Amino acid sequence: MTVTNRSGRTVDLTGWTISDAERHTYRLHLKLGAYKSVKVHTGTGRDTAADVYWNSRAYVWNNDRDTATLRDAHGRAVASKSWR
Repeated sequence: MTVTNRSGRTVDLTGWTISDAERHTYRLHLKLGAYKSVKVHTGTGRDTAADVYWNSRAYVWNNDRDTATLRDAHGRAVASKSWR
């Protein structure tokens, strides 16, 4: 899943989460620059400015059907992405 900042200012995503209906949850811990994107991987790896890793040993997103929801630090849904 890719999170993109479409604004002209840096956004602090500390405390924001990405989750699915099964309550798999990843807590973001970064600041995303203006017009920048970061790809969230469910596997393991080293975080960079362009890629962050959930460090899960199991697949989180179902290949055939799932919805990821991005929530702000107050728990409000900001965006979602569905795979069907």
